[in-house]
Amino acid sequence: MSPLTYMTFLPVVGIVILLFIPRDRHNLIRWTSAFFTGLVLIIGAVTWVNFDPSKTGINQEGGFQFIDHVSWIPAFNIEYFVGADGLSMPMIGLTALLCFLCIFASWGITKAVKGYFIMFLLLEAGMIGTFVALDFFLFYVFWEIMLLPMYFLIGVWGGPRREYAAIKFFLYTFFGSLLMLLVIIAFYLNTRDPVTGAHTFNMLDMMNQGLQGDWLKGGTVRTLMFFGLFIGFAIKIPMVPFHTWLPDAHVEAPTAISVILAGVLLKMGTYGILRISYPMLPDTTMQFAWFIAFMGMVNIIYGAFCALAQKDLKKLVAYSSISHMGIVMLGMASFTPAGINGAVFQMFNHGCVTAMLFLLVGVIYDRAHHRFLVYPKDYPEVELRGKLGFGGLANQMPVYSGIFALAFFAAMGLPGLSAFISEALSFVGAFPTWQTFTIISVFGIIITAGYILWAIQRMFLGTLPDRWKTLSDINGRELFTLIPLAAIIIFLGVFPQPVLHMMDATLNYLNEVVMLGARAAGM
Repeated sequence: MSPLTYMTFLPVVGIVILLFIPRDRHNLIRWTSAFFTGLVLIIGAVTWVNFDPSKTGINQEGGFQFIDHVSWIPAFNIEYFVGADGLSMPMIGLTALLCFLCIFASWGITKAVKGYFIMFLLLEAGMIGTFVALDFFLFYVFWEIMLLPMYFLIGVWGGPRREYAAIKFFLYTFFGSLLMLLVIIAFYLNTRDPVTGAHTFNMLDMMNQGLQGDWLKGGTVRTLMFFGLFIGFAIKIPMVPFHTWLPDAHVEAPTAISVILAGVLLKMGTYGILRISYPMLPDTTMQFAWFIAFMGMVNIIYGAFCALAQKDLKKLVAYSSISHMGIVMLGMASFTPAGINGAVFQMFNHGCVTAMLFLLVGVIYDRAHHRFLVYPKDYPEVELRGKLGFGGLANQMPVYSGIFALAFFAAMGLPGLSAFISEALSFVGAFPTWQTFTIISVFGIIITAGYILWAIQRMFLGTLPDRWKTLSDINGRELFTLIPLAAIIIFLGVFPQPVLHMMDATLNYLNEVVMLGARAAGM
């Protein structure tokens, strides 16, 4: 078996073991979960080191590494087919790292501890499985597996409006999944195995052969298929106007689940477009690239303005994610080497930066039991309404304040930190293709600087209110979850080559496939 199979199913083994641990043995449950996510991380690190970035060919098996390919349901030619290339490897590594750190960020969970960690391990299995699947049926199974544990993790362990947020998340993503299922069926019925001639869910055959049925060669049908996939992926990104589930889910979700939502699940939307829509529908993708770029611009500006208006720190970070994912959309729609490399690098960097931010929001919430930059007008304590929620925290919590400043400046795209490289590449790559969209989008950087500097001023500068003079600084367990992310952000800001080199050949080849497909269609 390949290391990818071990990474996918080790969390399931952990679930089986947790089932036999008494539910009142909380520490044993936590450490068992940490052990299995740690094993996944170790295997992921070894896989990362052994990955050969020079192999290319996203539509042929030789371009993928660590392959497991066996028959699963022979009657319908469904296979267990997994592999990794330069597009999926950074996402696999990011998922393994964040899941391991989030186990320790979940140490404070005291309600139904056993159920929480079982759901978390199931979520990790679904996420890694989605990134490694090369059979469309298998991809869809893992895609749907993620939905169930995330629904319960928000709905059971979330905040006061957790049921509303969980149902909203479920309905949005389930609607997108149904559209995706229709397109998968169409692909299956019009793609045949080159050896046996049977219908197949093999994603590489779909990339190689395209769609075979005459009724699918018309532009209208291919357009419908493209948007069926695109809406399903756009909900995950989330793209305006399918974004409204995200702020509610983030505000109500436990800290660790907010980290996973922003750090991994949002990336599955853009990953799906790059993995599936680009090579399988290259002509239609090229036809509607302007739409992807335009909606990326809308996400950047709209998300930044919404973040600027927030009084809840967690909502501010949530809306900033919408803005930063817009940069990914703009870069990937450019079809230039710099743009597409910057987009995928931004996916990785945003996962690290936003994970830090949500973990830091959780630290202050655990101590102050609120996240308000400014108390809302309906706050129960009348004398606090409209006043600053914090202020002067740098005097009381200097270590916490310094780490928060680092994460905020990384989110701003400060030179010397990782997000600067990916954002710069995305904009540089997008400018030759979409000049107007890029010029407008760059103004989002100014708005981002505004809401970040404003938040820093409100939280950390000025006079410390008396009610916060007993707050303790960040502790060792919390530092354990933050220091690895901070180190990655600084290291990749100075030397981004380890990630860029890993994905460069694959993404350049993917870019060529789309261009060739578009030319073959007479575009």
